[in-house]
Amino acid sequence: MTGNREIHLASRPQGWPTQDTFRLVETDVPTPGPGQLVVRNQYLSVDPYMRGRMDDVKSYVPPFALDAPLDGAAVGEVVASESPDIAVGTTVLHGLGWREYALLDATSARPVDPGLAPVSAYLGVLGMPGLTAYAGLLEVAAMKPGETVFVSAAAGAVGSLVGQIAKLKGAARVVGSAGSPAKVERLRALGFDAAFDYHDGVRESLRAAAPDGIDVYFDNVGGDHLEAAISALHRHGRVAICGMIAQYNDTEPPAAPRNLALVIGKRLTLRGFLVNDHNDVRSAFVSDVSGWLREGTLSYDETIVDGIENAPDAFLGLLRGDNVGKMLVKV
Repeated sequence: MTGNREIHLASRPQGWPTQDTFRLVETDVPTPGPGQLVVRNQYLSVDPYMRGRMDDVKSYVPPFALDAPLDGAAVGEVVASESPDIAVGTTVLHGLGWREYALLDATSARPVDPGLAPVSAYLGVLGMPGLTAYAGLLEVAAMKPGETVFVSAAAGAVGSLVGQIAKLKGAARVVGSAGSPAKVERLRALGFDAAFDYHDGVRESLRAAAPDGIDVYFDNVGGDHLEAAISALHRHGRVAICGMIAQYNDTEPPAAPRNLALVIGKRLTLRGFLVNDHNDVRSAFVSDVSGWLREGTLSYDETIVDGIENAPDAFLGLLRGDNVGKMLVKV
């Protein structure tokens, strides 16, 4: 093993993060103690929720510490082990990304099968984004066959799976929004019944794409998308609120939604959720998704950035919407 490189949080951003928010630090490769592993990371995940952890505010997950490595989902190969339960050579999923070599307790590593799918898939379609899409749509929003579903940020890691799962589970119509004509075409290729570029106007585009209204909205964006969805939802419609990426870098309160009063008359349900609250459906998720992958009825996209030193670029690109599907860093 050579040296280890890590990405540290150098400063807390005000508004949009920049390259100065991060620092590349060289360290020694760690040595495992009793019950520990050293993992050579192969892929690490960058995710929108990480923006919130860069602020020193109380939230559902502790903030990143200054002058210390960031963390997040990663998959890699065990290169040293002091645990009787996980051998050298095992591929594991864990939570210490943003570094080349990770030192962790064996109890916090989950072995995965690289023969079932490419290892990167365990950070996407078979990982947290996939479970988020599955649980959010079927458990939180309780989508039923025959309903119309609207998904924002639909070309992303979660949204692209939500739309496909909705169709596989019997949705009558699935509509997605995305940020470019190329992404809109990709959504149509994935089986979305309609898709639009949100730069063309969300409310008007949604009305044209779903003229009879919607039953379910899977929200990754917030703001004007949530406002448009509230207007389009039928009585007793449901919203699964996964994220509000449009507001993560704002320094002023959001202007929308301005029509929350409609929630009363329409008897709408708006429910935020965290994926870790739905581990009880993990086995059903794995069974369904692995089956769809084998059948070729579910597709997934990845945008891969090479090199740990480029992890900040990957994260900033994610916030700008540069990715199609899951944004990953190949270490």
